[in-house]
Amino acid sequence: MDIHIIMRTNQDTKALAQLRLMQLVSPSLPIGAFTYSQGLEYAVETGWVNDVDTLHDWLSGLLLDGMTYVEVPIIQRTYAAIVAQDDQALTYWNHYLLATRESREIRQEEKQRAQALTRLLPQLDVYYSDAMSEAMSTSQIAPYTLAAVTWGISLQDAAQGYVWSWLENQVAAAIKLVPLGQTQGQQVEYRLAEQVPPAIALGLSLDDDQIGASAPAQGIASSLHETQYSRLFRS
Repeated sequence: MDIHIIMRTNQDTKALAQLRLMQLVSPSLPIGAFTYSQGLEYAVETGWVNDVDTLHDWLSGLLLDGMTYVEVPIIQRTYAAIVAQDDQALTYWNHYLLATRESREIRQEEKQRAQALTRLLPQLDVYYSDAMSEAMSTSQIAPYTLAAVTWGISLQDAAQGYVWSWLENQVAAAIKLVPLGQTQGQQVEYRLAEQVPPAIALGLSLDDDQIGASAPAQGIASSLHETQYSRLFRS
């Protein structure tokens, strides 16, 4: 009887962690994720992205050449730093991530989303020390991962949720910009979903000296977006 109760409690804890992850990556989380396109708006304006196939190619490149080599391994190191209460490592890796952002707009987005999530988390019973404050305001990965650790979300699930949230936001932006129909947007997500698990597995296996990537087309698009005449998004 006692064993049965313990097993049920463990299952409930795991189920709650999954629900917390859904909340953390939800488009309705009030951190303004929907206001950014990360250069996609200019890519559509200039014709680089104009249909389902070109959108798929754009996002696939950013996933396999960018997310895999930057965000995913830095989530891993941030997660470990928070568990170990290593504030120096936490600050280092989140500064490192900010340094990989290749335009003013994308750097501003990183900080603005970090600060929005940091303000929200105490309302959801997620707290951080003064020593963590700099990292919390530098990169959204820091408060995101802090919430994951606090809520018992595994590293694997946290990385997968982060990547999926990015993908959903990008597709949602493309639906408005290209424009695409909702069904076409779902088709892009369906195709790209197959690439996410191996990308995360690779990203989590990287050594420190393998971390880093460049997305020249996105950097150019984001930089030119700063002076784009008509625009819907902040980046």
